[in-house]
Amino acid sequence: MNSIASQVSSIFRRPNVFFNSLNSELQQWRGIRVKVQYGNLDQALTLLQRKMQSSGIERIIKAHEFRHIKNSEKRVLARKKQEYKFRSQDLAHKLKAILVKKVRGL
Repeated sequence: MNSIASQVSSIFRRPNVFFNSLNSELQQWRGIRVKVQYGNLDQALTLLQRKMQSSGIERIIKAHEFRHIKNSEKRVLARKKQEYKFRSQDLAHKLKAILVKKVRGL
């Protein structure tokens, strides 16, 4: 019983070793924190922006913005989405053909 307790306590002493996969979830739960060093607010804001981009919060905020989208903008977005879909399908077909050739030994 004491060995289990010591293992559990060692996990809590070294959380970065065992909970790296949960790091992003914990970061979203507790928010993003940035220290302002030597009164340099510009540096802290750029660091905050980088952290927001890397954690994906910026995309979440942009996705939840409620604003009017013009019809022309909707058409442009739909065309880009369709081009992306066709491009990814084309690449998938090419990859499949390459893999089939490898398997068959041609």
